[in-house]
Amino acid sequence: MLKDVWISINSIHGYQQEDEDHLEFTTDGYYYFEDGIGCLSYEESEVTGLEGTRTSMIVMPDQVVVDRDGLITSRMIFKEGQKNSFLYETPYGNATMGIDTRKIFHSMDENGGKVEIDYVLNVEHAVVARNKFQITVKETENRGSTNG
Repeated sequence: MLKDVWISINSIHGYQQEDEDHLEFTTDGYYYFEDGIGCLSYEESEVTGLEGTRTSMIVMPDQVVVDRDGLITSRMIFKEGQKNSFLYETPYGNATMGIDTRKIFHSMDENGGKVEIDYVLNVEHAVVARNKFQITVKETENRGSTNG
């Protein structure tokens, strides 16, 4: 069953470097959990620099897939200890990017949960930064709703 949720995203670009860049934001989205797999989606905003893009995340026991569709299009597959490359498509041009997933942790269930991914990002085979993001998904409370 699809649920309305609050999604809190905390990301660190340049993880473990002196010039770490932190980004935190909260948005509403949708979530469902079935057969051990959690799926969530939300609209990006100007805060993330990806306005006009919908992000969907599929959290499986051994990997996390992040799809972006809209102004930015990409499909990132995070699997601990593996390297994957993907095409990052923008209105300004495309780039082949790669991710080397260092660690994945998640505690997703039918009520939401957390996903944490630590990875190294590279563009055209040159390392750009070590990044880490944590996403927390919480079911939206039905505040002040009345029947009738």
